Amino acid sequence: MDAEQLDLFHLNDDEQSFEDFAQANGETFWWATDFQHFLGYETWQSFNKVINRSMTACNTLNIPLMENFRQCEREVDGHIIHDFKLSRFACYLIAMNGDTKKGPVAKAQAYFATLAGAVENYMIEANNIERVVIRDEITDGERSLNAVAKIANVSSYPLFQNAGYRGMYNMNLSRLRSVRNIPNGRSPLDFMGKEELAANLFRITQTELKIREENIRGQQGLESAAELVGKKVRKTMQDISGVNPESLPKASDIKDVHKHLKARNKQLRKADGAGKKGKGHGLPPAQ
Repeated sequence: MDAEQLDLFHLNDDEQSFEDFAQANGETFWWATDFQHFLGYETWQSFNKVINRSMTACNTLNIPLMENFRQCEREVDGHIIHDFKLSRFACYLIAMNGDTKKGPVAKAQAYFATLAGAVENYMIEANNIERVVIRDEITDGERSLNAVAKIANVSSYPLFQNAGYRGMYNMNLSRLRSVRNIPNGRSPLDFMGKEELAANLFRITQTELKIREENIRGQQGLESAAELVGKKVRKTMQDISGVNPESLPKASDIKDVHKHLKARNKQLRKADGAGKKGKGHGLPPAQ
């Protein structure tokens, strides 16, 4: 389905389609403030949070931010405002990171999936993008936690890490790897769905907070803190869903998700002719 056919899809009630908002200046782009209202966000502050998460996903995928998110200023009704020039892929990421309780966001997700020829999988795509973002946040969280543990005189990082998993999963990390059939050298985190990843991110941040607030020191104290927080996260998950963390289904390899999203970037750029001979790459310069 090409852009002209997709123009028949209207995502709001005033008969304007996503393609109607496209700007052309060497390359096709969309103003973020236009897209904000198109998706039903009333304030820039709330919408900017979605943009930031989408930029995190883009950066995590090693896709150049400047090709997709170009921060600039423009004049609107006689006033200078801060805005972004968004590529089609940037709009895709924003839609997939958006609040699906908003009707226009849900329609936009289906719209982009239709463009990709995979409308039946758009919820999977949205979940996978969230996985990419949360997995990156966990990497940052683990670095921060390890730095705090170092100050607190940790003597064995592997045992400290294992204690957190033991508390949350009621088994050692090696056992979890075996139960989940995780390839050698890979983290179980790379095969977790977004809910399980979010729970582990909470476990990691709360472990760091506990160590800081209680001024815990030494290997034994650090392991005890990590295991206790893991147990509390486990209990919370059991109370809410009635499911043990280790019983959650294994997700697809996050590396495959990265490959898929990188291919989606190329596909959506191709839809606008980006990268063709005689045309520039990415967004036009800010004006």
